[in-house]
Amino acid sequence: MDIKQFIKLHREEWRQLEQYITLLSKGRKNVTSKTITEFDSLYQKVSQHLSYSQTYFPNEEITFYINELVGKSHNLLYKNQVTSGKQIRDFFSKKFVGLLYEQWKFIIVAALLFFAGGLAGFLAIADDPLHLYSVLPAEVSQSVDPERLGEGHDSVDSSLMSAEIMTNNIQVAILAFASGITFGLLTVYLMVYNGLLVGALAGLYWHYDMSYEFWAYIVPHGMVELTAIFIAGGAGLLMGYKLFAPGAYSRVYQLKYHGKRSVQLFLGTVPLFIIAGIIEGFITPAAISLEAKYIVAGITVVGMIAYIALGKVLLHPKPKVGLDS
Repeated sequence: MDIKQFIKLHREEWRQLEQYITLLSKGRKNVTSKTITEFDSLYQKVSQHLSYSQTYFPNEEITFYINELVGKSHNLLYKNQVTSGKQIRDFFSKKFVGLLYEQWKFIIVAALLFFAGGLAGFLAIADDPLHLYSVLPAEVSQSVDPERLGEGHDSVDSSLMSAEIMTNNIQVAILAFASGITFGLLTVYLMVYNGLLVGALAGLYWHYDMSYEFWAYIVPHGMVELTAIFIAGGAGLLMGYKLFAPGAYSRVYQLKYHGKRSVQLFLGTVPLFIIAGIIEGFITPAAISLEAKYIVAGITVVGMIAYIALGKVLLHPKPKVGLDS
């Protein structure tokens, strides 16, 4: 059967399972044994639907929806006392990585918007640095001096600086994610604008033959920070797209369902911003060689790749092969 027939055939059972999940989530004092039996029967049926959907419609939205239903049902049936620590561990080891793999297209689009703005900013400044005053805000353009790059770091309160940077970056991410409610338009603007700022600064330092020095102060924290911003931007674009093109579902449903997924994507970026803030507060201003700063950047990239790769392994563990008796 095609996907429309599949949905039409089983939609009522999914709706019933959702109702049972809502009922059981409120508490089990007034739940009868009959309710539990019916819930378990529905859970088994929908688990079979998930298996079918994963086989024939692996990349369709309905598969993600059924998977979430089955996951919630499983938790209610078999994990009555899940600790907060285990929930957090499961979220960052599996759930968040799974969302990254599912929504990678939106994250890539957010990155491309950023780099498009960055290229425009670079080209605008590289040949004539005076254009800096037209591209950057006045308080930024007036404070930039390539000849004084790295000065004053000895007087920096690293702890305070780190906290301020983390707070500012998380605020940017919240705005990029929440802007999805504007059908993603404001998210697009934020991605392009932030890329424009970075590209303009890169163009200025390139003009003065100081690109190596400039990027040494950017990439140690920037690799983690930009990854987190792209994810937050991707979360906003996901929400905006589903509101703009809701498909067979209502916009209210899409806002509820994908809004939750976007929130989860955003929450997954918080540790990345913390790491970026610590690096920017303590490593970036440190009196170490430029090469050492690039090494730190390389370590962060390897760490992120390893995290995503490990998460994929945890999401799809290889089945154990037993010996036939």
